[in-house]
Amino acid sequence: MSLFQKIANPREIRQKLGLNQEEFWQKIGVTQSGGSRYEAGRDMPKPVTELLRLVHLEGVDLSSVRKEDIQIIEFLRDKHPDLYNKLRDAVSDSGDARGSSSTSSPF
Repeated sequence: MSLFQKIANPREIRQKLGLNQEEFWQKIGVTQSGGSRYEAGRDMPKPVTELLRLVHLEGVDLSSVRKEDIQIIEFLRDKHPDLYNKLRDAVSDSGDARGSSSTSSPF
């Protein structure tokens, strides 16, 4: 899924994950009533769409992401692209070797 691509049916994602509305939407800082509106068809703002993608489709634990982590990634990508690509490939390969990671998406 590309960045900010419209998520067609958040209810379907939630149900596949086996979460109730409160559990699902709380993880991205949205109230249950707000999430209910999105599930009923109201357009989601782009930041909410991106958070939904990161947390529920990509399996990112937002509580573990720090600004310094993002800065390191940006530094490696900009200043040392070869090292960045090797590290990215190694992480990808290690996920393939385990079969599926614990944070993999059910989709």
